[in-house]
Amino acid sequence: MIKKNIPNFITAANLVSGCIGIYFALQSNFVFAAYFVALAAVFDFLDGMMARLLKVHSEIGKQLDSLADMVTFGVLPSFIVFQYLQNNEAGWLSFLAFFMAVCSAFRLAKFNIDTRQGDQFLGLPTPANALFICFLVFLREYSELAFIFTNEGLLVITFLFSVLLVVELPMIALKFKSLKWEENVFRYLIIVFSLIIIGVFQFSGVPIVILLYIFMSAIQYFSIRRN
Repeated sequence: MIKKNIPNFITAANLVSGCIGIYFALQSNFVFAAYFVALAAVFDFLDGMMARLLKVHSEIGKQLDSLADMVTFGVLPSFIVFQYLQNNEAGWLSFLAFFMAVCSAFRLAKFNIDTRQGDQFLGLPTPANALFICFLVFLREYSELAFIFTNEGLLVITFLFSVLLVVELPMIALKFKSLKWEENVFRYLIIVFSLIIIGVFQFSGVPIVILLYIFMSAIQYFSIRRN
């Protein structure tokens, strides 16, 4: 019984991390909110890995995972943007941030029933979206990127990334069926460049890595279509 629920306990840790992240977001402590979304992403990876290792897949685990992801990777980034806008005295425009939560819900619901998303994702995965939004805080030290944190910049980002969540653009899934270069060239490139970016820019590099992931996924998609 305990063995069967180990992945669920890890999923619950993902959910708790998301709840704590929301608390810090509402306190305008965006750095700690980013830390907790990163911790939640680790738990989100581990619960699936443990389920595969222990061979304890269950329907309740699948549903619990989606519910936890909705809070952590859907509601939390929406509250991050909401609080940014509130701090900028955006008024009622602040509530447009929750468009991202709605799109995240559609993204997660569709993933649960879409059999096409085994080897690839259709739309930006919610963890990638949340990591991008939450780690924007580390770009505030760069004055040349100040436009990102204006009301206009935040609303444009909210709209674009919300659309990316639900549009059926094939996105690379970092799942290796083999280690052959020709079958995984884009996966290897993403991993190598991501390590370099994080090594150079540390936490500030996380949004850049997500943009790289989107860019490489688009290149792979259009290269396949051309062939």
